[in-house]
Amino acid sequence: MTRRTRMNVYFDPALLGQVEALALRRNVSKSAVIEAAVASFLSGDTSERMEAALSRRLDRLGRQVEGLDEDLAVLGETLSLFIRFWMTVTPPLPEAARDAARAKGAERFEGFLQSLGRKLATGDRFLREVSRDRTAEGGADVVPGKDEGV
Repeated sequence: MTRRTRMNVYFDPALLGQVEALALRRNVSKSAVIEAAVASFLSGDTSERMEAALSRRLDRLGRQVEGLDEDLAVLGETLSLFIRFWMTVTPPLPEAARDAARAKGAERFEGFLQSLGRKLATGDRFLREVSRDRTAEGGADVVPGKDEGV
């Protein structure tokens, strides 16, 4: 059994409250929390550990940003291909048919919004589906012009 020496110290009441809360959460004594804090403060490698932890966090954030960058590029390409395809294959409407087309367009857009809402509620995203589909197909590259429908 290790021998311990008693020491009386004074704490700011707010700080003592935080020590007590941590001791309760971790199910350890207040003395153990304070001893660990003092040991950490006195150890020479504290700054190195903090730097290593910060470096790991920055690396993780960098990977997440790269993933978001790739997702954004895929979405931009998807939107541009759709717009090009739509503009290429959609003929102009005669004046008499425009009101009916606007009404049908509003109805279809409402259906689109409902479908989008359901999709977002499930948490299954378009880019994840594309990834799964590409993996299932063996990741074959799309041939420009051939698969674009134009």
